[in-house]
Amino acid sequence: MKKHVLLGLRVLIAIILIQTLRFKFSAHPDSVYIFSKVGLEPVGRIGIGVLELIAGILLLIPKTVWAGAGLTMGIIGGAIMMHLTQLGIEINGDSGVLFYTAVFVFVVSSLILWNYKKDIPVIGNKFS
Repeated sequence: MKKHVLLGLRVLIAIILIQTLRFKFSAHPDSVYIFSKVGLEPVGRIGIGVLELIAGILLLIPKTVWAGAGLTMGIIGGAIMMHLTQLGIEINGDSGVLFYTAVFVFVVSSLILWNYKKDIPVIGNKFS
């Protein structure tokens, strides 16, 4: 995959992760509702927000792209599981936007991690 395309995808995922922070950190009613429903309010809301901030920053630093993509996959994988098991696809009449955005972020993060697999310490050299 071309470097410019990968850079664009990295920036896009970082923007998605970072723009959601205002909802988590300001205790927006929708965010509080979601985290209350899964039993993680308020510690989970703040903690996941911090992890998303870290993942977004790691995605933008060339040497840590693999870590940012992996962290993003873990966080968003958890969000997808919560949607499928406790929350449902649609939350507060959003037509599934949060769920489909999470799936998009997970898939794109997977593509990013695959393209940066050689940068992973210890195991990356096995992909040569």
